[in-house]
Amino acid sequence: MEKNSFTVSGNIVDVVGKRIFTGSILVENGIVKKIMEGPASSDHFILPGLIDAHIHIESSMLIPSEFARLAVVHGTVGTVSDPHEIANVLGVAGVKFMIENGKKVPFKFNFGASSCVPATSFETSGASLGLMELEELLSMKEVRYLSEVMNFPGVLFEDPEVMAKIELAAKYGKPVDGHAPGLRGDDLARYIQAGITTDHECFTKEEAIEKIKYGMKILIREGSAARNFGELSDLIDEYPEMVMFCSDDKHPDDLVEGHINVLVRRALGKGLGLFNVLRACTLNPVQHYKLGSGLLQQGDCADFIIVDNLNDFNILETYIDGVKVAERGLTLISAVTEIPFNNFNIGEISADSIQVKQQAGRICLQEAYDGQLITGSLELEPILAGGCVISDPERDILKLVVKNRYSESGAGIGFIKGLGLKRGAIASCVAHDSHNIVAAGTDDESIVRAINLIIRNKGGISLVDGTMEEVLPLPFAGIMTVENGHVVAEKYHRMDLLVKALGSPLRAPFMTLSFMALLVIPNLKLSDKGLFNGKTFSFIQLFKI
Repeated sequence: MEKNSFTVSGNIVDVVGKRIFTGSILVENGIVKKIMEGPASSDHFILPGLIDAHIHIESSMLIPSEFARLAVVHGTVGTVSDPHEIANVLGVAGVKFMIENGKKVPFKFNFGASSCVPATSFETSGASLGLMELEELLSMKEVRYLSEVMNFPGVLFEDPEVMAKIELAAKYGKPVDGHAPGLRGDDLARYIQAGITTDHECFTKEEAIEKIKYGMKILIREGSAARNFGELSDLIDEYPEMVMFCSDDKHPDDLVEGHINVLVRRALGKGLGLFNVLRACTLNPVQHYKLGSGLLQQGDCADFIIVDNLNDFNILETYIDGVKVAERGLTLISAVTEIPFNNFNIGEISADSIQVKQQAGRICLQEAYDGQLITGSLELEPILAGGCVISDPERDILKLVVKNRYSESGAGIGFIKGLGLKRGAIASCVAHDSHNIVAAGTDDESIVRAINLIIRNKGGISLVDGTMEEVLPLPFAGIMTVENGHVVAEKYHRMDLLVKALGSPLRAPFMTLSFMALLVIPNLKLSDKGLFNGKTFSFIQLFKI
């Protein structure tokens, strides 16, 4: 894919100048050399390429180069990518792999320095990023920002290390991303005043507006599990300079179907202003993060897309630095081969290791909600067998297990409502943020079999139903694969259907399961060390008298 000189013509959508005109664009050596108004030989529309303002590439289960091959088909030319999934497994070496692999394809990855690795001290991770490691990353030109500061209690109490991380970002002139679900009032004001500029965790419009009024940019998220577009989309017209689009986490089957282009289409379908919609995924992220992506202005990098019309918004062609990278649903980026690496150090487990002996009182359990990362907190009478508390699929109460995969130790054990399985079990090594093994099921034997499938493959997702066992191996850090994205999407889609056949009503059951160990999102979560209250930031007992 060599850069060359060429001209494209049609209806030019100038997001910066807020106008549409017919004309031609001369591209030379990857740069927009000249824009000429006049008659056009095409009635198609030319506009800047789309940017996902916050995503964890690892959640696609694909290494960056393979992610890019799928994303460009949907008009995505760049991402603002937090690599904290792989950072929790492999530290700086993992982040550098993401950067170097991303350089091997024509795509504009903009990686951050992950501020919270591990996310909390209440779980076991495979690595830690301290001040020395963060300075090493922030000093790199490829690292554009300090990734989401999830430890908002640390900001509010002015923890010296947390504040030093924010100061490091200021030293290198790089913005700081936030992560503050439900934070309001004086605490919110103090969090923003510390230098934090964005948030992608708003689940109500009122929360988002309060954050905007304090000067914070709001990233409207629509991923495979967390879906906030419906609640927040009106902000696009109400506060056009303060919003961006992001997916946060996108599983491979969803990525095959669409990316940021889907949000553009939905927003336009709601009647929201064209230029307000487009700036949310072009101008705003480019300006906020000081990205190198072009905005279809003279002298810019030639990063643009051609669409059939501004209603259906079908992507016909995608260009990055003047190179055509996708055309009519087909990627033109070649696959990249990489050697797998990992951090996985445990042997198989037995059913007796996850037994919960009967105690007095009710059990505290978390409740999963479709389309949300937050969970509920319930207290229910347990069902018993042989002196142990067991799953009760009739009441949709399933045993939940989080097993440390970095060293031989015990497991955190709890119970969950909302997954809906009527038989069998599922497990995943994609378990935010430390990526231990998370599993849930209707009986201990199935749960253990699902976990052991992950252990044998040193990562992946698995499903057990009677004698049937299914696994999607993820050999890169236990969370990604180099395999063709379409093949991975097909395998994942099949497993997704199998989980739903077990009774789960969730739109993305594996994705929802992966967030049940994310301690920084309230209310109740489970780590390998125990049941955790995300509001009080403390462990709680499973049994409550």
